[in-house]
Amino acid sequence: MVISVSRRCDIPRFRFDWFLERLDAGFVEVANPYNTAQVRRVSLQPGDVDALAFWTRDPRPILAHAAELETRGYRYYLMVSLTGYPALLEPNCPGAGAVIRAMGELAAKIGPERLIWRYDPVLLTTVTGPDFHRRNFRQLAEALEGAVRRVIISVYDEYRGSQKRLEALEAHSGTGFRALAHYEDEPEEAGPAKDGGRLLPEVWTLLEDLADIAGEAGLETRSCAEAPPGDGPEPGRIIPGACIDGELLHRLWGLDLPGRDQYQRPRCGCVPSVDIGSYGPCPAACVYCYAWR
Repeated sequence: MVISVSRRCDIPRFRFDWFLERLDAGFVEVANPYNTAQVRRVSLQPGDVDALAFWTRDPRPILAHAAELETRGYRYYLMVSLTGYPALLEPNCPGAGAVIRAMGELAAKIGPERLIWRYDPVLLTTVTGPDFHRRNFRQLAEALEGAVRRVIISVYDEYRGSQKRLEALEAHSGTGFRALAHYEDEPEEAGPAKDGGRLLPEVWTLLEDLADIAGEAGLETRSCAEAPPGDGPEPGRIIPGACIDGELLHRLWGLDLPGRDQYQRPRCGCVPSVDIGSYGPCPAACVYCYAWR
């Protein structure tokens, strides 16, 4: 069983002490996010956990306990979201420099294969247009060279909460801020657009440019549930990826975890996992976040 910590909230950044307490207890109780009366007890005993997959914007709490986690008998890897967007969009994110330094220190402890950079979401606005992304991504990729071997890129999806927050920025920022289109066919109701639509050609071109920049820094680029425009095959510069990655888990620890997680979006390539987080308000307050409700 792979434990996802967590798609729904940043446990490593905001609740890592709680997480360590749950490891001490050997279990965690997780409510169904769509039916909170339904609660599942999930074992956190090392013998029951194939691996821990951490998602975070701040790897420093894990860095402080990296050796402890291994001593306890847990296999783990990290996915660190680092986008470097303006405070208008990410008001309470840790500074990029501090995150990059922590990622370098972690790579020295656990190896760069167990540390994955997420440039997610690629959000196109009048403040973060294509040229911004090319410059910004290059700076981050060059700073992370040697600390990671893979970057996962994914384009912003429309969800009701995030759309309302972006619309509020458009109405009140006074800066001419405006969100730009990402998909050929935007949904009539906000939801995970990538399940049904395809990216605009110019957006896919941007992703290919980011992949080229990543390659210059020695990084492999994987996509998260994306599809190129038209009906052709995926271009080779961007490999269809998975965040809970069965191939990676096999390479790192010889784990064989077949199948696809049926509870994720149709284009998601993740193997099954159990997420122990919960949706709700988040102190980070990233405007585009799908999980901040």
